[in-house]
Amino acid sequence: MAKKSEKDEEREYRISNEIIVDAYDDEERAAGWYYYLEETLHFPFLTTCIAYRAISPLRVKDEVEAIDLAPYEECEHEIFVMMRWDREEGLGVPLSQLKVVHGDEDTRQAVEDWNYWIRQGYRY
Repeated sequence: MAKKSEKDEEREYRISNEIIVDAYDDEERAAGWYYYLEETLHFPFLTTCIAYRAISPLRVKDEVEAIDLAPYEECEHEIFVMMRWDREEGLGVPLSQLKVVHGDEDTRQAVEDWNYWIRQGYRY
């Protein structure tokens, strides 16, 4: 897990007032994040792996194309995006493992928002 980030007031404001606004429990925070990312991420986009995760086949510095958001029920505790794999639907990998290499500004900001949330130690 990456070192806790210095507080980013602009990002904190966006998260509190746009993403998890009116979220009173873990389920509502999870839904807020999911629907924010569903609306904001523009697939496909190219990423690079920035962190090792025992649950993922990716290695640090691997480049992978994110092709879709994982189904909602897979994101109730952590956000996953789908990457191309040896099956048609792809394979879900943790978004917190990825950094946008090539994608539009909205996509880049949304991924950075999620990674900031994780680095701060926030959970839902």
